[in-house]
Amino acid sequence: MEEVYIPHDRLDLLKRETKLRKFVERACSCRITIDPDERVLINGSPYNEFTAKNVIYAFGRGFDMEIAGRLLGEECYFSSIDLKDELGSEKRVRRIKARIIGENGRTKRYTESVSSAKISIYGDTVSFIGGIQEINEAETAVNTLIEGGAHRLAYLRMEAAHRKNKEAAHAAKF
Repeated sequence: MEEVYIPHDRLDLLKRETKLRKFVERACSCRITIDPDERVLINGSPYNEFTAKNVIYAFGRGFDMEIAGRLLGEECYFSSIDLKDELGSEKRVRRIKARIIGENGRTKRYTESVSSAKISIYGDTVSFIGGIQEINEAETAVNTLIEGGAHRLAYLRMEAAHRKNKEAAHAAKF
């Protein structure tokens, strides 16, 4: 049995949306329950428990279930950066979150469009769902912003990583 702790507001959503739980249960051939201590309990085979745990954890980090459900595929992964660990102060965390999101969400949208990774900024974390190279590209931009780099530098580094990945994929075909 696996157990997952997710933030209270996301747990309430998971409780209300039984359709979301049923989707994961069917896809992973497991049983998901929420105990009185507000832990999400997952029962099934070890591999199915692990997969369901990743989906529920990603949902808890702010992704909607459709995006979190992509983790059911073999070529999709989850990664997360804890800004509190990286930056320390709450004031710095708020400032960096604002930089990652950008004005009217433009930075986040641009990072998602170039890298093709999905990004969620929730609580003190920035989380990513996508292929390994997609996550690497998005993390390149986010880490540049965390280090204090300008948006332009973050975009340039991400775009360079994207070009390098495309060239490597193209070369691998031949």
